[in-house]
Amino acid sequence: MNRRLVIFGCLLISSWSLGNGQSPLPVNSGHLLQTPMLSQGEPAPGKRVAVTPVEYAETDVHHTVYLPQDWTADGESLPIIFEYTGNHFPASGSTGEVADAGLGFGLSAGQFIWVTLPFISNDHQRNQITWWGDEQATVEYAKVNVPRIIKQFSADPDQVFLCGFSRGAIAVNYIGLHDEEIASLWTAFITHDHFDGVREWKGTDWGSPLARYRSEARERLKRVGDRPYLICQNGSYGTEEFIRNLLPGARNFTYLPVNTSKALGPFPNEFAKAGHNDRWLNRPSRYRSAAWKWMNRVLSEQPAKTTD
Repeated sequence: MNRRLVIFGCLLISSWSLGNGQSPLPVNSGHLLQTPMLSQGEPAPGKRVAVTPVEYAETDVHHTVYLPQDWTADGESLPIIFEYTGNHFPASGSTGEVADAGLGFGLSAGQFIWVTLPFISNDHQRNQITWWGDEQATVEYAKVNVPRIIKQFSADPDQVFLCGFSRGAIAVNYIGLHDEEIASLWTAFITHDHFDGVREWKGTDWGSPLARYRSEARERLKRVGDRPYLICQNGSYGTEEFIRNLLPGARNFTYLPVNTSKALGPFPNEFAKAGHNDRWLNRPSRYRSAAWKWMNRVLSEQPAKTTD
């Protein structure tokens, strides 16, 4: 199946099929990506919209859904990427809002179904823009809505990525590996800037003291099993050393240092306000190529589906 990918107003012909020797993500593309803004109405090809599930009717709680340009309900099942976004942090331009996330779109070049999941406020009336809000409600939201979204949009249940930036990077493990049930939802994991258990988060009841936090983070990390995990980071966070100390025999973790200044140019710029950002994949760079190569490899290693 040939797929037409619209990137910044230009058409790029690519092939989704991995069986013909071509890669699904255009690793050597020189195109810029433009993260889609929210639109009004129902989910539709080429649109990104806000969706409030029935459990939160009459509230402001919502996730966002983006469907690729050529998505069809009865077409080939596409991969799907779920995302948790960063805290409200004006210094880096992060609003904490699901509407302003961008990592999942960049990682998938706009070719996957892309969903940004919320953190739920303690009163269950709105999305939480700093840390977790009601932690258990946030976990349950994913447990209920991830399978529902996969089914609703005929996504491939064997190609389910979970990614996150900053707070969201921590959430990939802290929320996404909270227990065995939610951990079972994902095929592969990607984080950018920060990682669950690496440093203490003073002033929180979950990320401090460090010894307890790391002990709990280790149990969550073990739920990854042998699934692929890409860890991207701008600067030195000590994540690789942390993981190697906890899981010395693990071979499924890939580490990608990302110099966002080299990727995007001096800050602020048209893409981001500061180096700590989730837009570094929007511009061609060796970092983007490396991330897309990893995505392609994960996709190629998934078992082929058979039909009767």
